Amino acid sequence: MSSDPTRPSSPHRFEGAAIALAAALALTGLPHVGNAQSSKKLSVASLEGSWSGGGTVSFASGSREQARCRARYSRAGKDGYTVNAICATASGRAAQTARVRPVGNNRYSGNFYNSEYSISGVIDIVVHGSSQTVRLISDSASAVLNLSR
Repeated sequence: MSSDPTRPSSPHRFEGAAIALAAALALTGLPHVGNAQSSKKLSVASLEGSWSGGGTVSFASGSREQARCRARYSRAGKDGYTVNAICATASGRAAQTARVRPVGNNRYSGNFYNSEYSISGVIDIVVHGSSQTVRLISDSASAVLNLSR
């Protein structure tokens, strides 16, 4: 077992640390509602600021782990945000980045990336007032996270 808690010592640790997003950070089951250009009157909640919470990571092998995450959203132009997130599971800790844009009423979608493990995937966010549901999916795992301000 590795003495560095940010480095996984097995393939399972690799998957757990890589997918536990972030951050903010899954796109299983949420419908896309078009793009911001085709929707004239979107009700778009602001993501800007810090969010934290947790959820479940599900691996292709069928195993699951609980995750705790902190995400920071920053405005990136008029229609998008960048996300920097750190998540931890029993398997380890990982940092992810993402870029999201509005796709419907209080919905955002984009892509996330973990440079440490070179893993990427899709992120979808639905904002409900001061909370949000984040869904992530990659080739090796998926996650559902509930974050709040």
